[in-house]
Amino acid sequence: MSAHVETDEARVPRVHARFRLQWENAQNSWVLLYPEGMVKLNQSAGEIMKRCDGASSVRQIIDDLEQAFEVEDLGGDVRDFLQIATRQSWVEWV
Repeated sequence: MSAHVETDEARVPRVHARFRLQWENAQNSWVLLYPEGMVKLNQSAGEIMKRCDGASSVRQIIDDLEQAFEVEDLGGDVRDFLQIATRQSWVEWV
């Protein structure tokens, strides 16, 4: 599956149904809540995860991040993170 994530930017990720993504003031970060606990995300991971809405493709997420932060060449970093998020079951693919 991870090789498919890496090569197919048309795929659409969303936060896995067993998690809830939310901003946590106490943590000053985005977190993934699940019945057994919480995953605190760093800023980059939070920005990617909040765009995993089940409607935006990997390419659209990359383009949006590059525009929002006025940078280029984020594709590799986004795809690498999505591979990790897939292995951790933080995202599922629609």
